Amino acid sequence: MATTSEVLADLEGRLFVGGQWRASTSGAWLDVIDPATGSVITQVADGTPADGVAALDAAVAAADPWAATPPRARAEILRQAFTLLQAKSEDLALLMTAEMGKPLAEARAEVTYGGEFLRWFSEEAVRITGRYGDTPEGTGRMIVSHRPVGPCYLVTPWNFPLAMATRKIAPALAAGCTVVIKPAELTPLTTIAFAKILQEAGLPDGVVNVVTTTDAAGISEPILSDPRLRKLSFTGSTPVGKLLMRQAASSVLRVSMELGGNAPFLVFDDADLDRAVDGAMLAKFRNIGQACTAANRFLVHEKVADEFAERVTARVRELRTGRGTEDGVTIGPLIDDRAVSKARDLVEDAVARGALLRAGGKATGGPGTFFEPTVLADVTADSRILHEEIFGPVLAIVPFTDEDEAVRLANSTEFGLVSYVFTQNPARGQRMIDRLETGMMGLNVGAISNAAAPFGGVKQSGIGREGGSEGIHEYLSVKYTLTPDPYADR
Repeated sequence: MATTSEVLADLEGRLFVGGQWRASTSGAWLDVIDPATGSVITQVADGTPADGVAALDAAVAAADPWAATPPRARAEILRQAFTLLQAKSEDLALLMTAEMGKPLAEARAEVTYGGEFLRWFSEEAVRITGRYGDTPEGTGRMIVSHRPVGPCYLVTPWNFPLAMATRKIAPALAAGCTVVIKPAELTPLTTIAFAKILQEAGLPDGVVNVVTTTDAAGISEPILSDPRLRKLSFTGSTPVGKLLMRQAASSVLRVSMELGGNAPFLVFDDADLDRAVDGAMLAKFRNIGQACTAANRFLVHEKVADEFAERVTARVRELRTGRGTEDGVTIGPLIDDRAVSKARDLVEDAVARGALLRAGGKATGGPGTFFEPTVLADVTADSRILHEEIFGPVLAIVPFTDEDEAVRLANSTEFGLVSYVFTQNPARGQRMIDRLETGMMGLNVGAISNAAAPFGGVKQSGIGREGGSEGIHEYLSVKYTLTPDPYADR
């Protein structure tokens, strides 16, 4: 097994434009920091707006040939990329742990999950269909076909460096689109490594272009305002998503937005508490709580709230915090100092308003940006932690009295990405499916993501879906053609 240093030594640090690895036009470099130590891992090229335009130029030049490439050929490249990714899984996991901090076991799981988008959309590429039929009046024939939307701009976050890239790139390529991808400044290395895999898999030059940068706004502005761009896909915070949507509106760009969350986790009095606690640990502490799908508000029936809190607190105290490559570590560092400050502020605010601190509650001190896994009970309704996305390992419990109150509390947010429900009553489970205002729901499970399922939210959690059979249609436009009735002149 290679070491992190060996993996980094084999990694390109330059921009990937038109099939070539090249330096930034400014010659500048950006530092990539290990959040577990605060030290510089390596440097990568710091792209400029001119580099972004060059990447779009390359994507535009490759667009027509790639769209004309047979679906089976596109599928085979994606499948080869899947195979290569599996062969390099340990290297990719080490990269993610180094640049993002997640425990190595979780990084390995992300490689598996991220790879599934390549396999899934390699299969979807050959299943792009249309329809053909008579007009209702019998005066002609309708042909409905699907075509690639064209060059796409993809913006990915730092928390799942591989899966967010594959979840966007795979359907775009399967549909016949070319892309420019801008990975997060904090975690660019995994996307660069994935681009090398695509190149090795035989992807033609210019189909995927990678621009790393510290100037996200500067890179995005000329790309989004360019009339040759056809699609924007963004995963990140709701405020940034709104800003990008305003920019995209001037060109009436097609957009996909996977934005913030404030996921409720409902535990009813008839729930299997063993299963609910297992689900809570997964829904809250996977990825150190740094996930848009992480449970944010634990709404627990008053009859079982104390027992649930005791059980989950006991489990949280067993978690081990440390560097992700160390044996037995289950909680790595938060991504940076700002994340630590936010977690600390939210906990202090909740305690000041009357919440009971059962475990954790503070930063562990340097080096690294670590925050103790935390449990808060009896959190009051006016606490900031119930209204802001935590993005950290803090579990906040709120008791409720009946089903209607649980639904009201769960829906009292502008977000609607995912919800979790634990009940052994099938009728109640069905009612929750109907009543909870979220795009996804886990019923008696604490993790819901799957490449074969449509991922996305409602309200201010986003627009569109990624994954599943729905995911490829985000990169396809619908074309309708009317032809005369072929028998009209007989």
